[in-house]
Amino acid sequence: MWDRLYHHCHLASMDPARIRETGAEEADDFAIIPDAAIAIEGSRIRWLGPRKNLPQSPEKLARQIIACDGRWITPALIDCHTHLIFGGNRVAEFNLRLKGIPYAEIAKQGGGIAATVRATRSATEETLLASALQRLDLMQAEGLGTIEIKSGYGLDRENELKMLRVMDRIQNARPIRVSRSFLGAHALPPDHDGDHDSYIDWLCDEMIPLIAAEQLADAVDGFCESIGFSPGQIDRLFRRARAHGLAVRLHAEQLSHQGGAALAARHGALSADHLEYLKDEDAKALAEAGTVAVLLPGAFYTLRETRLPPIAALKRHGVPMAIASDCNPGSSPLLSPLITLNMATTLFQLSPADALAGMTRQAARALGLQHETGMLREGFSADLAIWTIGHPAELSYWIGASPLHAMVLRGEAI
Repeated sequence: MWDRLYHHCHLASMDPARIRETGAEEADDFAIIPDAAIAIEGSRIRWLGPRKNLPQSPEKLARQIIACDGRWITPALIDCHTHLIFGGNRVAEFNLRLKGIPYAEIAKQGGGIAATVRATRSATEETLLASALQRLDLMQAEGLGTIEIKSGYGLDRENELKMLRVMDRIQNARPIRVSRSFLGAHALPPDHDGDHDSYIDWLCDEMIPLIAAEQLADAVDGFCESIGFSPGQIDRLFRRARAHGLAVRLHAEQLSHQGGAALAARHGALSADHLEYLKDEDAKALAEAGTVAVLLPGAFYTLRETRLPPIAALKRHGVPMAIASDCNPGSSPLLSPLITLNMATTLFQLSPADALAGMTRQAARALGLQHETGMLREGFSADLAIWTIGHPAELSYWIGASPLHAMVLRGEAI
Protein backbone atom coordinates (compact mmCIF):
# COMPACT_ATOMS: atom_id res chain seq x y z
CA MET A 1 0.00 0.00 0.00
CA TRP A 2 1.00 3.61 -0.49
CA ASP A 3 1.86 5.61 2.61
CA ARG A 4 -0.48 8.51 1.81
CA LEU A 5 -3.02 9.39 -0.82
CA TYR A 6 -4.14 12.98 -1.35
CA HIS A 7 -7.39 13.24 -3.27
CA HIS A 8 -10.25 15.63 -4.03
CA CYS A 9 -7.61 18.08 -5.25
CA HIS A 10 -6.44 19.74 -8.44
CA LEU A 11 -2.83 19.36 -9.57
CA ALA A 12 -0.68 21.92 -11.35
CA SER A 13 1.96 19.36 -12.24
CA MET A 14 4.29 21.71 -14.20
CA ASP A 15 5.28 18.63 -16.20
CA PRO A 16 5.95 19.44 -19.88
CA ALA A 17 5.19 15.83 -20.84
CA ARG A 18 1.59 16.38 -19.73
CA ILE A 19 1.49 19.73 -21.52
CA ARG A 20 2.47 17.98 -24.75
CA GLU A 21 -0.19 15.33 -24.17
CA THR A 22 -2.92 17.96 -23.98
CA GLY A 23 -1.57 19.97 -26.94
CA ALA A 24 -1.56 23.19 -24.90
CA GLU A 25 1.10 25.84 -25.28
CA GLU A 26 3.62 25.52 -22.47
CA ALA A 27 3.69 29.27 -21.81
CA ASP A 28 -0.05 29.23 -21.08
CA ASP A 29 -0.42 25.98 -19.21
CA PHE A 30 0.28 24.68 -15.73
CA ALA A 31 -0.11 21.05 -16.87
CA ILE A 32 -3.29 20.87 -14.83
CA ILE A 33 -4.93 17.65 -13.75
CA PRO A 34 -8.39 18.54 -12.41
CA ASP A 35 -10.21 16.46 -9.78
CA ALA A 36 -7.05 14.50 -9.16
CA ALA A 37 -5.25 12.29 -6.67
CA ILE A 38 -1.57 11.90 -5.86
CA ALA A 39 0.03 9.03 -3.94
CA ILE A 40 3.26 9.01 -1.91
CA GLU A 41 5.35 6.04 -0.88
CA GLY A 42 8.45 6.81 1.17
CA SER A 43 9.95 10.00 -0.20
CA ARG A 44 8.61 9.56 -3.74
CA ILE A 45 5.52 10.25 -5.80
CA ARG A 46 4.22 6.83 -6.85
CA TRP A 47 1.02 7.70 -8.70
CA LEU A 48 -0.89 10.77 -9.85
CA GLY A 49 -3.75 11.35 -12.21
CA PRO A 50 -7.48 11.95 -12.40
CA ARG A 51 -9.21 10.62 -9.31
CA LYS A 52 -11.55 8.55 -11.46
CA ASN A 53 -8.51 6.58 -12.71
CA LEU A 54 -7.49 5.29 -9.30
CA PRO A 55 -7.09 1.51 -9.63
CA GLN A 56 -9.18 0.84 -6.49
CA SER A 57 -11.07 2.75 -3.85
CA PRO A 58 -8.77 5.03 -1.80
CA GLU A 59 -9.06 3.02 1.44
CA LYS A 60 -7.66 -0.05 -0.33
CA LEU A 61 -4.68 1.84 -1.73
CA ALA A 62 -3.10 3.84 1.10
CA ARG A 63 -2.51 3.73 4.83
CA GLN A 64 -3.47 7.39 5.18
CA ILE A 65 -6.04 9.16 3.02
CA ILE A 66 -6.21 12.97 2.97
CA ALA A 67 -9.12 14.78 1.38
CA CYS A 68 -7.96 18.19 0.15
CA ASP A 69 -11.44 19.73 -0.22
CA GLY A 70 -10.76 21.03 -3.71
CA ARG A 71 -7.43 22.67 -2.93
CA TRP A 72 -4.61 22.94 -5.45
CA ILE A 73 -1.29 21.09 -5.25
CA THR A 74 1.86 22.31 -6.99
CA PRO A 75 5.48 21.29 -6.67
CA ALA A 76 7.04 22.94 -3.63
CA LEU A 77 8.71 26.18 -4.68
CA ILE A 78 12.45 26.40 -5.38
CA ASP A 79 14.56 29.52 -4.85
CA CYS A 80 17.66 28.90 -6.96
CA HIS A 81 19.61 32.09 -6.18
CA THR A 82 19.96 33.46 -2.64
CA HIS A 83 22.54 34.98 -0.34
CA LEU A 84 20.58 33.93 2.74
CA ILE A 85 23.52 33.91 5.18
CA PHE A 86 24.97 37.30 6.11
CA GLY A 87 25.73 39.56 9.04
CA GLY A 88 24.00 42.86 9.71
CA ASN A 89 21.98 44.72 7.10
CA ARG A 90 22.45 47.62 4.70
CA VAL A 91 19.48 49.83 5.45
CA ALA A 92 21.75 52.92 5.37
CA GLU A 93 22.55 52.14 1.73
CA PHE A 94 18.84 51.88 1.06
CA ASN A 95 18.54 55.54 1.98
CA LEU A 96 21.50 56.43 -0.25
CA ARG A 97 19.93 54.71 -3.23
CA LEU A 98 16.68 56.57 -2.58
CA LYS A 99 18.72 59.75 -2.94
CA GLY A 100 19.85 58.60 -6.36
CA ILE A 101 23.37 57.32 -5.62
CA PRO A 102 24.04 54.32 -7.92
CA TYR A 103 24.81 50.91 -6.47
CA ALA A 104 28.20 50.82 -8.21
CA GLU A 105 29.18 54.15 -6.62
CA ILE A 106 28.16 52.94 -3.16
CA ALA A 107 30.33 49.87 -3.66
CA LYS A 108 33.35 51.99 -4.67
CA GLN A 109 32.96 53.98 -1.45
CA GLY A 110 33.31 50.86 0.71
CA GLY A 111 29.64 49.95 0.87
CA GLY A 112 27.87 47.19 -0.97
CA ILE A 113 29.33 43.71 -0.68
CA ALA A 114 32.36 44.97 1.28
CA ALA A 115 30.11 46.30 4.06
CA THR A 116 28.41 42.94 4.45
CA VAL A 117 31.79 41.17 4.42
CA ARG A 118 32.84 43.21 7.45
CA ALA A 119 29.61 42.40 9.28
CA THR A 120 29.74 38.71 8.37
CA ARG A 121 33.34 38.29 9.43
CA SER A 122 32.55 39.78 12.84
CA ALA A 123 29.45 37.59 13.38
CA THR A 124 29.64 34.24 15.13
CA GLU A 125 28.49 31.06 13.45
CA GLU A 126 25.58 30.89 15.89
CA THR A 127 24.51 34.43 15.05
CA LEU A 128 24.63 33.75 11.32
CA LEU A 129 22.62 30.55 11.75
CA ALA A 130 19.93 32.20 13.88
CA SER A 131 19.40 35.12 11.51
CA ALA A 132 19.39 32.88 8.42
CA LEU A 133 16.78 30.59 9.98
CA GLN A 134 14.55 33.56 10.75
CA ARG A 135 14.62 34.54 7.10
CA LEU A 136 14.20 30.99 5.89
CA ASP A 137 11.12 30.42 8.06
CA LEU A 138 9.39 33.35 6.38
CA MET A 139 10.19 31.90 2.96
CA GLN A 140 9.07 28.39 3.87
CA ALA A 141 5.74 29.79 5.07
CA GLU A 142 5.13 30.59 1.39
CA GLY A 143 5.74 27.10 0.05
CA LEU A 144 9.54 26.93 -0.33
CA GLY A 145 10.92 23.38 -0.41
CA THR A 146 14.41 23.86 -1.91
CA ILE A 147 16.83 26.76 -1.55
CA GLU A 148 20.21 27.57 -3.04
CA ILE A 149 22.52 29.47 -0.68
CA LYS A 150 25.78 31.18 -1.63
CA SER A 151 28.83 32.00 0.41
CA GLY A 152 30.74 35.11 -0.62
CA TYR A 153 30.51 37.37 2.41
CA GLY A 154 33.58 35.90 4.11
CA LEU A 155 36.17 36.16 1.33
CA ASP A 156 38.88 34.48 3.40
CA ARG A 157 39.40 30.86 4.35
CA GLU A 158 38.03 31.04 7.89
CA ASN A 159 34.87 32.96 7.11
CA GLU A 160 34.00 31.27 3.82
CA LEU A 161 34.22 27.91 5.60
CA LYS A 162 32.10 29.37 8.40
CA MET A 163 29.36 30.23 5.91
CA LEU A 164 29.52 26.77 4.33
CA ARG A 165 29.17 25.15 7.77
CA VAL A 166 26.08 27.26 8.43
CA MET A 167 24.55 25.95 5.19
CA ASP A 168 24.92 22.39 6.45
CA ARG A 169 23.45 23.34 9.80
CA ILE A 170 20.44 24.89 8.07
CA GLN A 171 19.90 21.61 6.20
CA ASN A 172 19.85 19.79 9.54
CA ALA A 173 17.72 22.36 11.35
CA ARG A 174 14.86 22.63 8.88
CA PRO A 175 12.98 20.26 6.55
CA ILE A 176 14.37 21.75 3.35
CA ARG A 177 16.77 20.80 0.57
CA VAL A 178 19.81 23.12 0.48
CA SER A 179 21.99 23.55 -2.61
CA ARG A 180 25.36 25.10 -1.66
CA SER A 181 27.34 27.48 -3.87
CA PHE A 182 30.87 28.68 -3.15
CA LEU A 183 30.96 32.35 -4.18
CA GLY A 184 34.53 33.19 -3.23
CA ALA A 185 34.74 35.36 -6.37
CA HIS A 186 32.04 37.72 -5.14
CA ALA A 187 34.24 40.76 -4.53
CA LEU A 188 37.90 41.54 -3.91
CA PRO A 189 38.58 41.62 -0.16
CA PRO A 190 40.55 44.63 1.14
CA ASP A 191 43.50 42.51 2.30
CA HIS A 192 44.45 41.77 -1.34
CA ASP A 193 45.46 45.40 -2.06
CA GLY A 194 43.53 45.68 -5.31
CA ASP A 195 45.21 42.63 -6.84
CA HIS A 196 42.38 40.63 -8.41
CA ASP A 197 44.68 38.14 -10.07
CA SER A 198 46.43 37.09 -6.87
CA TYR A 199 43.07 36.61 -5.20
CA ILE A 200 41.85 34.38 -8.06
CA ASP A 201 45.13 32.45 -7.76
CA TRP A 202 44.37 31.85 -4.08
CA LEU A 203 40.84 30.67 -4.86
CA CYS A 204 42.12 28.31 -7.55
CA ASP A 205 45.11 26.95 -5.66
CA GLU A 206 43.72 26.67 -2.15
CA MET A 207 39.97 26.99 -1.86
CA ILE A 208 38.72 25.05 -4.89
CA PRO A 209 40.76 21.91 -4.10
CA LEU A 210 39.70 22.07 -0.44
CA ILE A 211 36.02 22.49 -1.24
CA ALA A 212 36.08 19.69 -3.78
CA ALA A 213 38.00 17.28 -1.55
CA GLU A 214 35.73 17.83 1.45
CA GLN A 215 32.52 18.18 -0.60
CA LEU A 216 31.71 21.50 1.02
CA ALA A 217 29.75 22.92 -1.93
CA ASP A 218 27.77 21.72 -4.92
CA ALA A 219 28.86 24.47 -7.31
CA VAL A 220 31.22 27.42 -7.75
CA ASP A 221 29.80 30.85 -8.52
CA GLY A 222 31.35 34.16 -9.49
CA PHE A 223 30.51 37.82 -10.11
CA CYS A 224 31.60 38.84 -13.60
CA GLU A 225 31.21 42.60 -13.62
CA SER A 226 33.20 45.84 -13.77
CA ILE A 227 33.02 46.02 -9.96
CA GLY A 228 33.68 42.28 -9.64
CA PHE A 229 35.95 40.07 -11.75
CA SER A 230 36.86 40.03 -15.42
CA PRO A 231 35.87 37.24 -17.84
CA GLY A 232 39.51 36.12 -17.97
CA GLN A 233 39.67 35.80 -14.19
CA ILE A 234 36.37 33.94 -14.02
CA ASP A 235 37.54 31.67 -16.84
CA ARG A 236 40.54 30.61 -14.75
CA LEU A 237 38.31 30.01 -11.74
CA PHE A 238 35.83 27.93 -13.73
CA ARG A 239 38.56 25.86 -15.37
CA ARG A 240 39.86 24.89 -11.96
CA ALA A 241 36.37 24.23 -10.60
CA ARG A 242 35.45 22.00 -13.53
CA ALA A 243 38.78 20.16 -13.26
CA HIS A 244 37.81 19.30 -9.68
CA GLY A 245 34.37 18.06 -10.69
CA LEU A 246 32.40 21.06 -9.46
CA ALA A 247 29.48 22.59 -11.35
CA VAL A 248 29.59 26.33 -12.09
CA ARG A 249 27.12 29.19 -12.27
CA LEU A 250 27.65 32.92 -12.79
CA HIS A 251 26.35 36.39 -11.96
CA ALA A 252 26.49 37.92 -15.45
CA GLU A 253 25.52 41.02 -17.43
CA GLN A 254 23.78 42.71 -14.48
CA LEU A 255 25.19 46.23 -14.60
CA SER A 256 27.03 46.14 -17.93
CA HIS A 257 27.91 43.73 -20.71
CA GLN A 258 31.15 41.94 -19.83
CA GLY A 259 30.78 38.72 -21.83
CA GLY A 260 29.98 36.69 -18.75
CA ALA A 261 26.97 34.90 -20.19
CA ALA A 262 28.93 33.63 -23.19
CA LEU A 263 31.69 32.53 -20.80
CA ALA A 264 29.15 30.67 -18.66
CA ALA A 265 27.84 28.92 -21.77
CA ARG A 266 31.34 27.84 -22.84
CA HIS A 267 31.83 26.19 -19.46
CA GLY A 268 28.44 24.48 -19.54
CA ALA A 269 27.30 26.44 -16.49
CA LEU A 270 24.13 25.40 -14.73
CA SER A 271 22.93 29.00 -14.86
CA ALA A 272 23.72 32.58 -15.79
CA ASP A 273 21.95 35.01 -13.47
CA HIS A 274 20.65 38.62 -13.72
CA LEU A 275 21.28 39.21 -17.49
CA GLU A 276 19.85 42.72 -17.90
CA TYR A 277 22.61 43.52 -20.43
CA LEU A 278 22.45 40.18 -22.27
CA LYS A 279 22.81 40.35 -26.06
CA ASP A 280 20.99 38.25 -28.63
CA GLU A 281 24.06 36.19 -29.47
CA ASP A 282 24.52 35.49 -25.75
CA ALA A 283 20.98 34.12 -25.53
CA LYS A 284 21.73 31.81 -28.44
CA ALA A 285 24.88 30.57 -26.71
CA LEU A 286 22.96 29.88 -23.48
CA ALA A 287 20.36 27.91 -25.38
CA GLU A 288 22.97 25.79 -27.16
CA ALA A 289 24.74 25.08 -23.86
CA GLY A 290 21.53 24.25 -21.99
CA THR A 291 22.36 26.93 -19.43
CA VAL A 292 19.39 28.31 -17.49
CA ALA A 293 18.78 32.06 -17.41
CA VAL A 294 17.94 33.00 -13.82
CA LEU A 295 15.95 36.23 -13.67
CA LEU A 296 16.04 38.24 -10.45
CA PRO A 297 13.19 40.76 -10.33
CA GLY A 298 13.87 41.68 -6.70
CA ALA A 299 17.25 43.18 -7.57
CA PHE A 300 15.78 44.92 -10.62
CA TYR A 301 13.09 46.43 -8.38
CA THR A 302 15.32 47.37 -5.44
CA LEU A 303 17.99 49.00 -7.58
CA ARG A 304 15.29 50.78 -9.61
CA GLU A 305 16.79 49.52 -12.82
CA THR A 306 15.23 50.50 -16.12
CA ARG A 307 16.89 48.01 -18.47
CA LEU A 308 14.86 44.81 -18.55
CA PRO A 309 16.43 41.42 -19.24
CA PRO A 310 15.79 40.56 -22.92
CA ILE A 311 12.88 38.21 -22.27
CA ALA A 312 11.86 38.10 -25.93
CA ALA A 313 15.34 37.00 -27.03
CA LEU A 314 15.49 34.35 -24.33
CA LYS A 315 12.12 32.98 -25.46
CA ARG A 316 13.01 33.17 -29.14
CA HIS A 317 16.12 31.06 -28.62
CA GLY A 318 14.40 28.67 -26.23
CA VAL A 319 16.50 29.46 -23.15
CA PRO A 320 14.91 28.00 -20.00
CA MET A 321 14.09 30.82 -17.57
CA ALA A 322 14.13 30.41 -13.80
CA ILE A 323 12.98 33.00 -11.26
CA ALA A 324 14.65 33.61 -7.90
CA SER A 325 14.55 36.07 -5.01
CA ASP A 326 18.28 36.95 -4.91
CA CYS A 327 17.66 37.42 -1.17
CA ASN A 328 20.55 39.55 0.10
CA PRO A 329 20.99 42.54 2.42
CA GLY A 330 21.85 45.07 -0.28
CA SER A 331 20.34 44.78 -3.72
CA SER A 332 17.38 42.47 -2.99
CA PRO A 333 16.18 42.23 0.62
CA LEU A 334 13.34 40.00 -0.56
CA LEU A 335 11.99 37.22 1.66
CA SER A 336 8.83 36.30 -0.22
CA PRO A 337 8.74 33.65 -2.95
CA LEU A 338 5.20 34.69 -3.83
CA ILE A 339 6.09 38.35 -4.26
CA THR A 340 8.98 37.16 -6.41
CA LEU A 341 6.40 35.46 -8.64
CA ASN A 342 4.33 38.64 -8.75
CA MET A 343 7.37 40.75 -9.66
CA ALA A 344 8.25 38.33 -12.45
CA THR A 345 4.83 38.83 -13.99
CA THR A 346 4.40 42.56 -13.40
CA LEU A 347 7.99 43.72 -14.04
CA PHE A 348 9.22 41.13 -16.54
CA GLN A 349 5.81 40.41 -18.10
CA LEU A 350 6.04 36.65 -17.74
CA SER A 351 2.81 34.70 -17.75
CA PRO A 352 1.75 33.24 -14.37
CA ALA A 353 2.51 29.77 -15.76
CA ASP A 354 6.01 30.80 -16.89
CA ALA A 355 6.65 32.43 -13.52
CA LEU A 356 5.58 29.34 -11.59
CA ALA A 357 7.67 27.13 -13.89
CA GLY A 358 10.54 29.49 -13.11
CA MET A 359 10.29 28.69 -9.40
CA THR A 360 9.66 24.98 -9.86
CA ARG A 361 10.75 23.05 -12.96
CA GLN A 362 13.26 25.57 -14.36
CA ALA A 363 14.69 26.42 -10.94
CA ALA A 364 15.34 22.73 -10.37
CA ARG A 365 17.22 22.63 -13.66
CA ALA A 366 19.29 25.65 -12.61
CA LEU A 367 20.46 23.58 -9.63
CA GLY A 368 21.02 20.37 -11.56
CA LEU A 369 18.02 18.81 -9.80
CA GLN A 370 15.72 18.51 -12.81
CA HIS A 371 15.43 14.73 -12.43
CA GLU A 372 14.67 14.98 -8.71
CA THR A 373 12.21 17.77 -8.00
CA GLY A 374 10.35 20.72 -9.54
CA MET A 375 7.50 18.72 -11.09
CA LEU A 376 4.71 16.44 -9.97
CA ARG A 377 5.76 13.25 -11.75
CA GLU A 378 5.90 9.60 -10.77
CA GLY A 379 9.30 8.77 -9.32
CA PHE A 380 10.12 12.37 -8.39
CA SER A 381 10.69 13.53 -4.82
CA ALA A 382 7.38 14.10 -3.05
CA ASP A 383 7.86 17.87 -2.58
CA LEU A 384 4.35 19.31 -2.58
CA ALA A 385 2.76 22.63 -1.71
CA ILE A 386 -0.98 22.56 -1.02
CA TRP A 387 -2.78 25.88 -1.55
CA THR A 388 -6.20 27.28 -0.74
CA ILE A 389 -6.73 28.96 -4.10
CA GLY A 390 -9.13 28.75 -7.03
CA HIS A 391 -6.45 28.60 -9.74
CA PRO A 392 -2.62 28.43 -9.74
CA ALA A 393 -2.39 31.83 -11.45
CA GLU A 394 -3.39 33.28 -8.07
CA LEU A 395 0.10 32.51 -6.76
CA SER A 396 1.38 35.37 -8.94
CA TYR A 397 -1.70 37.53 -8.44
CA TRP A 398 -2.07 38.12 -4.70
CA ILE A 399 0.43 40.42 -2.98
CA GLY A 400 1.27 40.20 0.71
CA ALA A 401 -0.56 37.06 1.83
CA SER A 402 0.22 33.37 1.66
CA PRO A 403 -2.56 30.93 0.74
CA LEU A 404 -0.36 27.97 1.73
CA HIS A 405 -2.37 25.27 3.49
CA ALA A 406 0.23 22.52 3.98
CA MET A 407 3.49 21.14 2.63
CA VAL A 408 5.03 17.75 2.00
CA LEU A 409 8.81 17.57 1.63
CA ARG A 410 10.53 14.35 0.61
CA GLY A 411 7.36 12.54 1.52
CA GLU A 412 7.04 13.98 5.03
CA ALA A 413 4.07 16.15 5.92
CA ILE A 414 5.29 19.50 7.29
